[in-house]
Amino acid sequence: MRAVLLFAAVVSTSAAFAHHGWGSYDASKPLTITGPIVTSKFENPHATITVQGTDKLWTVTLAPTSRMSTRGATEKVVAVGQNIAAYGYPSTVVKDEMRAERITVEGKTYEMR
Repeated sequence: MRAVLLFAAVVSTSAAFAHHGWGSYDASKPLTITGPIVTSKFENPHATITVQGTDKLWTVTLAPTSRMSTRGATEKVVAVGQNIAAYGYPSTVVKDEMRAERITVEGKTYEMR
């Protein structure tokens, strides 16, 4: 029985760590990406958009959809074609990818974390 409980604890901890691997973002290099949303996936575990920045296309990881909706950042807010400013941290693993701390759309700012 102990072995089963230990195995369950290890598996659940590993899954949580893999899902919330925020350590792979460099908080010492904050950046803001501004431009139109090219693609939008409003689904869990995290909403994801791509934004055409001034220099390249960025993948922007947002918050879980429930948190976004609670804070007013609905699927319409992050729809394709919306102009957005996303402030956050670049990935240290995936090129041209960032985790957003906050986004601003049509003059309204939404906190992601």
